[in-house]
Amino acid sequence: MNHPLDKNKPGIGAGDRIGGYMVAKTAYLTDIRSWLYQLEHEATGARHIHIGNADRENTFGVAFKTVPSDSTGVAHILEHTVLCGSKRFPVRDPFFSMLKRSLSTFMNAFTASDWTMYPFATQNRKDFYNLMDVYLDAAFFPKIEELSFKQEGHRLEVVGEGADMHLEYKGVVYNEMKGAMSSPDQVLVRSLLNALYPDTTYSNNSGGEPSAIPSLTHEQLKTFHARHYHPSNAFFYTYGNLSLKEHLAFIEDRVLRHFSRIDPGTEVPSQPRWPAPKTVVYPYPLDPDENASKKYQACVAWLLTDIRDTFEVLVLAVIEQILIGNAASPLRKALMDSQLGTALSDGTGFDAENRDTMFSVGLKDIAESATETIETIVFNELEKLARDGIDPELVESAIHQIEFHRKEVTNTPYPYGIKLLIGVAASWMHGGDPERILQLDADFDRLRKALAEGPFLEKKIRSYFLDNPHRVRFLLKPDQTMAEKENRRVAAELAEIQSNLAESDLQQIRADAAALKALQETSENVACLPTLEREDIPPAVVKIDPVPGCFTPPVWAYDQSTSGIFYFSGGLGAGNIAPDLLPLVPFFCYAVSRTGTAASDYTQMARRMDRVTGGIGFNANARTRFDDSGACLPFVTFTGKCLNRNQDRMFDIIQELATQVDFRDLTRLRQLVLEYRAGLEAAVVHNGHRLAISLASRSFTPANQLQEIWGGVHQLHTIKRLEKETAGEGVEKLAANLKSVGDTLFCRENATLALVGETEMLDKAVDPINTLTAALPGNGVGGFVPPALADSPGIALEGWSTATAVSFVAQTFSTVRLGHADSPALSVIAKMLRSLYLHREIREKGGAYGGFALYNAEDGLFSFASYRDPHIAGTLQVYDRVADFIRSGKFTEEDVKEAILQVCSEIDKPDPPGPAARKAFYRRIIGLSDETRLRHKENLLQLTREAVMATANRYFTEDRSNKAVAVISSRSLLEAANEKLSGRKLILQNV
Repeated sequence: MNHPLDKNKPGIGAGDRIGGYMVAKTAYLTDIRSWLYQLEHEATGARHIHIGNADRENTFGVAFKTVPSDSTGVAHILEHTVLCGSKRFPVRDPFFSMLKRSLSTFMNAFTASDWTMYPFATQNRKDFYNLMDVYLDAAFFPKIEELSFKQEGHRLEVVGEGADMHLEYKGVVYNEMKGAMSSPDQVLVRSLLNALYPDTTYSNNSGGEPSAIPSLTHEQLKTFHARHYHPSNAFFYTYGNLSLKEHLAFIEDRVLRHFSRIDPGTEVPSQPRWPAPKTVVYPYPLDPDENASKKYQACVAWLLTDIRDTFEVLVLAVIEQILIGNAASPLRKALMDSQLGTALSDGTGFDAENRDTMFSVGLKDIAESATETIETIVFNELEKLARDGIDPELVESAIHQIEFHRKEVTNTPYPYGIKLLIGVAASWMHGGDPERILQLDADFDRLRKALAEGPFLEKKIRSYFLDNPHRVRFLLKPDQTMAEKENRRVAAELAEIQSNLAESDLQQIRADAAALKALQETSENVACLPTLEREDIPPAVVKIDPVPGCFTPPVWAYDQSTSGIFYFSGGLGAGNIAPDLLPLVPFFCYAVSRTGTAASDYTQMARRMDRVTGGIGFNANARTRFDDSGACLPFVTFTGKCLNRNQDRMFDIIQELATQVDFRDLTRLRQLVLEYRAGLEAAVVHNGHRLAISLASRSFTPANQLQEIWGGVHQLHTIKRLEKETAGEGVEKLAANLKSVGDTLFCRENATLALVGETEMLDKAVDPINTLTAALPGNGVGGFVPPALADSPGIALEGWSTATAVSFVAQTFSTVRLGHADSPALSVIAKMLRSLYLHREIREKGGAYGGFALYNAEDGLFSFASYRDPHIAGTLQVYDRVADFIRSGKFTEEDVKEAILQVCSEIDKPDPPGPAARKAFYRRIIGLSDETRLRHKENLLQLTREAVMATANRYFTEDRSNKAVAVISSRSLLEAANEKLSGRKLILQNV
């Protein structure tokens, strides 16, 4: 086959030398229409892969194998600390400073179990090299100063005076990991690694155990950097349409010419295999107010193949999809039908991120006594499949799912170039071939040949699972005194430390705290950092218009290059749903594609969807119209996607779901209630800042009131109530209510539809879409109208308690919406407040993982929030001082420009063709025109410091009466905060 020439890198082939690099291999990647180049730097051994194509969103990443030998969090703390100033950029926080001086579409850093990565993406060439310059200097030539280590890692501080004087641990990573290890899913996943890999680096918590973090020293951190952050241990990655030769020359000049090859000693050995399985029990903290009787999790987990064996990894990915990929998958179904738990256990699935891969499966929210039964169910089902054979349809569905997700270009949760990097990183760093992961054709061919020759997968199930002694029966056990015991342990440890400190030691701790505070408050000259200017910002906004042709409103067609994937989207107005049924809409969205129809039970429907689609889903949206009314616009989105060849069969499923919705399978409905609740509960600690903002915002607009009902803590309350009611006869009432919701949503006058794909796909969709719209019942009533809501709850001042060792603190007040003359300045003020004020006060000084200022332009709301925060009262005081800060004018025209860059990087963030057209369709539903978006950006680019000051004076005041507050934390921390809050106590409630 003739492949297109790579216009960006002409004439580069295997065996060529580019500067100090040897080109080891080149290959054309058919599925993603890109060229792959694999190179090695001869003097240092640094490895580099480049994926070249026409994508303007260029990506860079450098990763290091980081293999901690303990749980002090050394790799994680180092990830934070190297971003606190470097040789050529000796400013306190170049990473966060570059967020302000860039048009990046992504900037971050990650610590995994055995690697640390620094990736970014941008559409601007100048920006690309600016960011790469800063990232390279940070990674290879960081300052790693002791005060930065104390700020980001851990430190002791003296609190109080006299008899009340005591020591406290502080530090960003310390508090981050206190929050992480409050979450049962984090505890389970990290504990599983400890149980399955006791003899390798994976037995350690790479993020850091809060009990072990304070033992890490500054010298140990520097030593870890010297060995691990060396080119001989580095893996470079570039992606996009920029020149590979320029990338290589830049990296060689900035970094590689300064180093010689070493042996970093970072090879991870395979975990020695056991002769017999083990049984393990690990605890996790549970809120004392919870009923612990069914808060256990049990699973079985196996150690499997070497990650470098791409064929076996593909085989196991197919087996995973067969076993648990959808509701009809045999192992998932057997576990869920047992009714022993509410959902599959955290960490369930095939994990190909470590040197030895693993698989885990079990149930959550079980009684302790169910542990052995769950293991028996797992092995009985595996034995049945190995003995009796696997339905060939399940095999084809599994292969189809892998094929689909290989082919689809998405930017969720990361830009596509970064997703490719993360996909190859683990195998590549252990010696695997990136081409084999990016180009699976040979392995697929081998798999299909093996399947044709006999019971291939059945034998694999026997060898990998039934006959594999390296496995654990794992129990995660709730401990309602664990948090209290840990607090007592920490207090005793600190008291012991204090008792052994001389007065001079205490003075040194105070001096360090004062020095750190002085550093944090120092105004720095960041002129050494590269930056973009306003003229580097493209003045336009991306517009995607529907095409004229065979379709007329309410059907819209978008001709997009989608690489052979067809997208369907529908909007169903929800304004006419009865008020008492409105809280059920999100659960309706969760259940409707999982419960079956009048023609197909849920297992049949699940199999069909997996066999011919890349997913069909529903989602509840509470939006605000962009018209003079500014009314709340509730609607349900109805989406599907498929390979072009499966378009007709996807439309058959869509039509069946829309016209034969059915909830008569009451057993299944009860199961979905439990599953849905488990998912909402698991999200609380991870999304605490978003939930706190939702609670604080709900009194200001009907859309935010409904969004809280549909997506916040009140939705969790709704599902908790449903769980109690459906334990008995209430499940029949729920089925009837859901049927009523469906009858209101699925009607002809209530639907607007969008089709996205290439021309031939759109032409092919004419008949199915006409059949679908004709099949929808007509009732003469459209639902794109405001909902009937209860009166606003009023401005909140609330604390919501749950099991967490840290807090999430939010405050919201009302401003003006997009389209108002002050809207551009408010979006800029949000960025300035985060970078110039909240980052310093909440993260650097306060030790929280993050502090945010958010301007919600659609609803005209302004919010502050903190994430994994050790403080409540102190953070609220920080919010109270916002008005003083922003009205003081302690910012420059340069600060305004940097904030404009940040806002524009969000506005201009690219989407792949399919998702981009969907977004355009949803903007059409709410009435947000391209002209409004363009005018907003034009006004943004013309902002001055004086205009920002004028806007700040209009909306930021010291008056607390118009500001709502919501805090999510533990009961003890909320009560302690109320003791510190003068006059304005939090009303305490339970999450």
